[in-house]
Amino acid sequence: MFLAVLILLNFNYIICDTDGGKAPRIPLNDGNLMPAIGLGTFLGFDENGQKQVGDEEVERPVTWALNAGYRMIDTASAYHNEEQVGKGILKSNVPREQVFIVTKLGLNEQRDVLQSLRGSLKRLNTSYVDLYLIHNPVALKPDHSGFDIIDYLDTWKGMEEAKRLGLAKSIGISNFNISQMERLLSNCEIRPAVLQVEVNLNLAQNKLQEFTKRENIAVMAYTPFGSLFDKTGVPPPPRIDDATMVELAKKYKKKVPQIALRYLVQRGISPIPKSVRKEKIEENIDIFDFELTEPDMITLTQFNKNYRVVWPSFWQEHPYYPFERKENPDNDLFKPKPK
Repeated sequence: MFLAVLILLNFNYIICDTDGGKAPRIPLNDGNLMPAIGLGTFLGFDENGQKQVGDEEVERPVTWALNAGYRMIDTASAYHNEEQVGKGILKSNVPREQVFIVTKLGLNEQRDVLQSLRGSLKRLNTSYVDLYLIHNPVALKPDHSGFDIIDYLDTWKGMEEAKRLGLAKSIGISNFNISQMERLLSNCEIRPAVLQVEVNLNLAQNKLQEFTKRENIAVMAYTPFGSLFDKTGVPPPPRIDDATMVELAKKYKKKVPQIALRYLVQRGISPIPKSVRKEKIEENIDIFDFELTEPDMITLTQFNKNYRVVWPSFWQEHPYYPFERKENPDNDLFKPKPK
């Protein structure tokens, strides 16, 4: 097996010629390798709450992505699409052992990690996942009727057992803040390999990344486009037609979203852009044939305003809520909008 090391702005990537993918891989603290980009599969929300998954709505994009050179697929029990992800992998031309599958423990599943993971494995039609994450330190009752108070340290013990049993090759966390990670690292037997959080041009997460680099925890970025496609005018720039972004795209003969993704990759962060359009899926991974200059990276950092797109303040009364509090919390996005 041929391996080469690629250095990008002081961050190590492993280039492996055996998985047939387009992306290099990031070495994790447990010896496993994680692709530098993946496909996100959460479909978001509409006026009725979380969007329902239509027939083949996720299955087709997963197959397209793998055949286009992706080797990482991100899902979660909460997305209600694991079965389609499994079917999409099966219908692709890529062997299971070359695919890095990420799924997550639901907020309402934290009282029985192993049973929850086995449910995900059955839906995914696989005997193991490559990465299993605690989706959020907030816990809900199994029927979603309200908060459940479960110490994430206890939840983590179940995650460690999942890794020991080989049900998950790597384990990690999502939406944890620095103080929560410090507490976890002081009380764990197996360290988390990955932190998945929102990172984009508007939300650089500089302090969080300094911490994870120091602790050798890889970062995966959801909502990597931030507010690029926003039409409300509320979030800070940039938008897809921002003059600076358009100029950079022309300079590198790329599209604006590709510049945003490349910015994250050069920071050593693995983005998981979501799309259900074949041409966009193929476009999003076509970012490994150019490199942003240091001055251009500095230009892009100036868009950071510490602005969250994903800010579930409707959970802020939970004792393990990880984000900043709002004076007036938002309505629960998982429930139909008030009429």
